[in-house]
Amino acid sequence: MVVETLLPCSVKVAKLIQKSSCDVLCIIDRQVPPELVEQFGECRAFDKAFDSVVSCFKSQQLNLPVVYSPIQELSDYHDVRTYQKAAAKSLERAIKAGFKSPLLLVPASKRFANAELCTVLGALDQLYVPIQLREDVPEQAKRIAQLSLLIETPRAEDIIKEALVLESGRMVARDIGVGDPERMAPPRVEDYVNNVLSSLKKEVISDLDVLQKDYPLFAAVNRAANQVSRHRGRIIFLEYVPPKPARKTLMLVGKGVTYDTGGADIKAGGVMAGMSRDKCGAAAVAGFMQIVNEQKPADVHVIAALCMVRNSVGEESYVSDEIHTSRAGVRIRVGNTDAEGRMCMADALCRMKEIAIERQLPDPHLFTIATLTGHACISAGDGYSIAIDNSVAQKAGHARLLQETGQSFGEPFEVSVLRPDDFDFNKGKVIGEDIVQANNAPSTRTPRGHQIPAAFLIQVTGLDKHGLESNLPIKYTHIDIAASACVFPEIPTAAPIVALAKTHL
Repeated sequence: MVVETLLPCSVKVAKLIQKSSCDVLCIIDRQVPPELVEQFGECRAFDKAFDSVVSCFKSQQLNLPVVYSPIQELSDYHDVRTYQKAAAKSLERAIKAGFKSPLLLVPASKRFANAELCTVLGALDQLYVPIQLREDVPEQAKRIAQLSLLIETPRAEDIIKEALVLESGRMVARDIGVGDPERMAPPRVEDYVNNVLSSLKKEVISDLDVLQKDYPLFAAVNRAANQVSRHRGRIIFLEYVPPKPARKTLMLVGKGVTYDTGGADIKAGGVMAGMSRDKCGAAAVAGFMQIVNEQKPADVHVIAALCMVRNSVGEESYVSDEIHTSRAGVRIRVGNTDAEGRMCMADALCRMKEIAIERQLPDPHLFTIATLTGHACISAGDGYSIAIDNSVAQKAGHARLLQETGQSFGEPFEVSVLRPDDFDFNKGKVIGEDIVQANNAPSTRTPRGHQIPAAFLIQVTGLDKHGLESNLPIKYTHIDIAASACVFPEIPTAAPIVALAKTHL
């Protein structure tokens, strides 16, 4: 049972349309209850826009207000997100009208097998309240009192149960992602995770000496922020151990940059606003662990690392031209301090590789999840994650499977492929450096700007020694969610945790 604090309101299954259990009826399908057929026909007769805009009116026969938020006409290229958007708009209109107990009629779809689940998730999307508002103004902690769902299938209870588990993970991801630079500074993320994910195994690396020795690239990014106690970075390891022998192991590393000033290569010209959302990768990993904690898969072992750091600017900032040696022993010249995401994740990713080898974990698959590049935004467009497999994961068809699953559950992916050019771009230019961390142009003006960081993460962690022809091939997938996690100042989406959960759990 999902704890109430991780749900936006009370949610229940409805069997009938009854005024006693709701104060408004929300409809998104053109196939309406018999009691409304005549009234809908009359509305269509005088309003040509009736099936394309949201309407709110009173049904005399049902003696109930009705919100009609029609699913748009579908082309061959539409996907199940049309159901999610219609459901969200219906709840938005109901809330604006002042209703507190809506009943949503959840339609089935011959075309989209998961339309019912996605419709429920779309409705729940609209009900999230940011953590700071919930904490600061408790009377506004819930947008409605109760959501009733009428789903005409024997699986109704199971659909709602699954939706609530997924929503609890999305709520964790949104809470961390939406929190401002102080509310979700690294120490306070640790406090939040300790409270919400208390039953998981945890290890927190915050000692400066340990970070400098074992996670030197992370420590470089953390150097300026470490001067302020409330901003000091930490790497939070979480682990779920299944009750049965594991058949596979998921190992996820999330970029958790709680605020990105750009560092010494400062974000100028008004482009710094919104950089509190640069932690949405780690937020997604935490949300995924909440889903794991609820589902408790019998034979899937999951280890996560949240790399929580603030890329501050000051006299202790790391700067371009510095040489740092990664955990894997690779010498790296800093090219741009605003490429801090790959730096803060690299050593934790290397540690995941080491854990997989040392413990001989079954079928390990490593991931990095990050709001990493502006190039992902211009390449894929708003709302789309990008998956990039290494050679081992690509041979297994992983990114394509993730794309197919994401398409089915309203979290679409584009798939990019690593090329030799991506690795060549990162090679050191002179003696004394193995790898150059970044060029000094924005990723949006760098050809292959979202693939190059994935190659960097492979090169500086030693994963390049675990390819197809090695003695121990290891699967690795980099997921860039810069275009899908959020468009500031909108609420974070929690992408891509639904697609990951449906693919791997």
